[in-house]
Amino acid sequence: MPRQLTDLLCPYNENIMLKLQNLSVSYSTRRILHEVSLEVASGEVLALIGPNGAGKSTLIRAASGVIPYTGQVRTNGDDFASLSPIQRAKYIATVPQAVSMPPAYTVWETVLLGRTPYLGFLGQVSERDEAIARQALERVSALPFADRRVGELSGGEQQRVLLARALCQSTPILLLDEPTAHLDLQYQVSLLELVSELAHKDNLAVLVALHDLNLAAHYADRIALMVAGSIKAMGKPKEVLLPELIAEAYCLPVQVVPHPFLDVPLVLPETK
Repeated sequence: MPRQLTDLLCPYNENIMLKLQNLSVSYSTRRILHEVSLEVASGEVLALIGPNGAGKSTLIRAASGVIPYTGQVRTNGDDFASLSPIQRAKYIATVPQAVSMPPAYTVWETVLLGRTPYLGFLGQVSERDEAIARQALERVSALPFADRRVGELSGGEQQRVLLARALCQSTPILLLDEPTAHLDLQYQVSLLELVSELAHKDNLAVLVALHDLNLAAHYADRIALMVAGSIKAMGKPKEVLLPELIAEAYCLPVQVVPHPFLDVPLVLPETK
């Protein structure tokens, strides 16, 4: 990958550590997250797993600043609570779950929205902004349909556009909320291959919520198992994807066996 691509899409020379400390979220009187703490470093993928309602999406939304929380979201000494939305948008880019994009917008227009934190008072797009948008589209293999309307795209193509928009923000931290939901296997694999590359080759800190345990085992450096708004286990896939932990969390007996081709665990429902 050309060096200038990395410099434009992620122009940070220092390593970044995203730190969530005692993060709690409540809706009315109902507590959704219970003092969750975790760290994600530059160059790694941390996957959030857990059953429906465990708090994975809430954690992603709180970390991105979309919903209020108590506790701290910090990186390299900066407390995000003290930053303006524009300042925070230069640190963190988010690929949300099942977002509805304006169908009349072109792919090019949608991806350029990622440059919003860097635009001046009049919102004029510079040649540099356009170069970054073009490279973001190239990175997700979406440049050939840059002129198409978003409403004409398939679900997999729309997900790539959302990722390109996030890359266009040129941030060192990337959050993804179940990016493989509703995608077929081809798009799941290609998207997570790219996410892994962004962490390991471009040195981004990546936090991603995933439903599929085996995809998490394959593509994540570390896994955090969430149950009922708390983290029950965190570590390398082999340390977290244990039969007793998974069975208790998902209320389903499972077998965990070595993958036949990869050095990762393979989680299978236990058959009678």
